[in-house]
Order: sequence, then C-alpha cells, then structure tokens
Amino acid sequence: MEERDFDVIVVGCGCAGAIAGYVAAKKGKSVLIVERGEYAGSKNMTGGRIYAHSLRAVLDAYEDGGAAAVWDGIPFERKITHERIALMDPASNLTVDFTGDELAKDGQESYSVLRATFDQWLMELAEGAGCEIIPGIAVEDLVRDGSHVVGVKAGEDEITAQVVIVAEGCNSLLTERCLGAPRPAPSQMAVGIKECFELPAGQVEDRFLCLEGEGASMLFAGDCTHGYVGGGFMYANKESISLGLVATIEHLQEADTTIYQLMDDFKKHPAVAPIIRDAHMVEHSGHMVSEGGYDMVPEYVHDGCLVAGDAAMLCMNLGYQVRGMDLAVASGRFAAEAACEAIDTGNVSAAGLAGYRTRMEGSFVMQDLKTFRQWPKVMDAWDRMFTEYPKMAGEVMNAMFVVDGKPAQPLKSRIMPIVKRRGIFKLFGEVRRALKAL
Repeated sequence: MEERDFDVIVVGCGCAGAIAGYVAAKKGKSVLIVERGEYAGSKNMTGGRIYAHSLRAVLDAYEDGGAAAVWDGIPFERKITHERIALMDPASNLTVDFTGDELAKDGQESYSVLRATFDQWLMELAEGAGCEIIPGIAVEDLVRDGSHVVGVKAGEDEITAQVVIVAEGCNSLLTERCLGAPRPAPSQMAVGIKECFELPAGQVEDRFLCLEGEGASMLFAGDCTHGYVGGGFMYANKESISLGLVATIEHLQEADTTIYQLMDDFKKHPAVAPIIRDAHMVEHSGHMVSEGGYDMVPEYVHDGCLVAGDAAMLCMNLGYQVRGMDLAVASGRFAAEAACEAIDTGNVSAAGLAGYRTRMEGSFVMQDLKTFRQWPKVMDAWDRMFTEYPKMAGEVMNAMFVVDGKPAQPLKSRIMPIVKRRGIFKLFGEVRRALKAL
C-alpha cells in the first residue's frame, strides 16, 4: 500500500470519533483526530443521557483487565433510576413514574452526562491510547485519488490516510458534499434546544424524588411543543438540570411560533416551573437532531472512507426512549475495527471495508433501527398524540379525582364520554398502529 501520513484519520471527536480513534490506536495504528470545535464537546449537545452498554463493551475489550479502573474515572453525572413520561396539556400534566432494580444493573444501566465534560474525557481516552488530536480545525473536503478517499483537506493543508472515518455529527457537510448522502427531508430532521440550570445536589435529588447520587429522566409530549410533533426532556445531573425541546423542522415551518418561544412557555408550565425554581441558567445551546430512523441512514461504506455516529444518522426517538450515544459508540468501534482489518489485508476499497457493514448489521445498531423502522412515519402523522391525547388524559384524571359535592356517577359513566368524544374506533386504530410500529 502507498505510504500515507496516518493509517487512520477521524473527523470529529464526539462519541463515535473518539472511540474510533481509541480502538484504532489500541490496535497499533497511527491515528489523527481532527475536531472543528475549540475542544472536544464544545459544539456537541444532547438531551444528556447515555445507555452505557456499548461503552462498557469497548472498555472490556480493549483495556486488558483495567476496564474497571477506567470506568470509575468516567465523568458520568447520575445513574438514571427513574423513568418518567408525561402527557402535557396547557391546563394539566399526567406523569407516569417508573423505578426498578433492573434499570441500575451493570450492562443495562444508563447515565446522565454533560457532553462538554464527557467528550473531553473521551478525547483524553483516545489521546492516552496514542491518537494525535488537533482541535479548532474544520475539515472542508475529502482528498481523493480517483474514487478512493485518501485524506482530508483543512485550509491549505492536505493530510493523507489509508482510511478516513467521518464522525462529524448529523449536520455533516462531508457526507452530503463529498460522499453523496441525500439531504434529509424536513420531516426527518428536528431542531433541539437545551438549557442547563445549576442547583445544589441535594435540591436536585429532592425535586426529582431520587436517592443520593441517583437521577431521573423525564420525557414530555403535548403542550411542550404547542401540539406540534416533537417533545421535551429533562435530566437530573449532579448539580444541574438539563431541560430542552426537540421539534421537527417540517412542523416548525407550519407553526405560528418559534422554538425559542416554545422553550420559554415550556419553562413556565406548572409541571416544569417548580423543578427549575430559583435555579441559575448556566448553558443555552441548540443543535440539529436526526429523527428519520433507519430510512435516513446513508451509505456508510465507501472506497477509503467510513461514516459513523450522527453523521450516519444513527439516532432513535421512540417517544418513551431516545438513543444516540450508545449507537455512536458502537459504530465508532466497528468502523475502527473494520478499518484496521482492511489496512492489515492491504485492501481499503469499499469491498475491503465491508466488515464495517457486517458488524453494523449483525449488531443491535442496525437491527434496532430496522425493528423500529416504521415508527418515525407513524409519529410524524399522529397529530392527536400531541394534541387530543394529553387533553383527554387531563380530562380523565379530573373525572377521577375532582370532588365537588355533587352526587358522584360511577367511574365508567364519567370516563366513557371523554373517550367517546375522540372516537373509540379511531383511538383503537391509532394505538394499534403505534404498537405495531413499536
């Protein structure tokens, strides 16, 4: 093979990019990671939660018996021990709160994280494995030799590699401009906005009803987005609360408001305002979020180049569960393993790098995306989930709990008219379609 500056160049130092660099370096390859932010995590935003199984698997595989020590140094915020789902109406809010031992078991636990801190730890992990990391540099183009990607161009500099791994996030210009990825439809992309509110640890635990050191995740649907497709989220951190919204671009274009006004109204809702009361806002950020699931994943294996993480649109929003970081970590690992394998065999064409596709399709990454393939379409067309359902839930709860001194009717007589107004068969059909997609 022709001599190059590096064996592997990784574009982006988020979950996918840092792990790709780490794994490739652990396998003895020379690795350069180029990050456009001033530091890893400076441009990253997420609701703030990682399902930790894929990160645990990477460390177990590559830390040669020292995984436990490395794991103990990860800057997780809180282990999530409460799952909350809320249907929010302007005048009410119904929250389901679940907690159980299974949520906290090793291998199936999840943690709240702050990406600015977490991504810097990932960068240090990659650096410790031997990666060279250059922050503050934007990769503007991919260098080609015929059909093969052979490096990256940043400013006037061209740096070559046997394999380039693109992991620069969902708003990836390289995948669209250089690798032929189609531009996502407005229904497939969302705008995310997040604010962090600083509070003492004890107050965080009190307001989320959590034990010391434990945390909660809360997802909202309904009035948080004024009835448009999207949702709200809230995560308990060590000494802060992450609060935010996601709304699809398609529906925001139709709305008579902005994501910023939605956020302002969300913070004032009686279900949210007491939790952030007297808290000091220390972060405000926005980001694009992929919402299309399996059908918007682009071609991710090319001659001399692989695409991983959010750049490959690896994100799932199931309404009750949002996942992205565990998919990114796994894809970064698989990309690095396939790249090293191809370099060792001397064939870095798309055929030689096909081990990446084999690993992805044989893992939870593509299988989970495929399992829930229809859900984004169902959610996008299910307007009543964000309008009528929260309102109906509030009316049902009022029928159950309000006592006004008038003779009470049987519960069935109070609830059935509320349901019938929405159409029982229509409700049944909508729920059936949702359950089929989930």
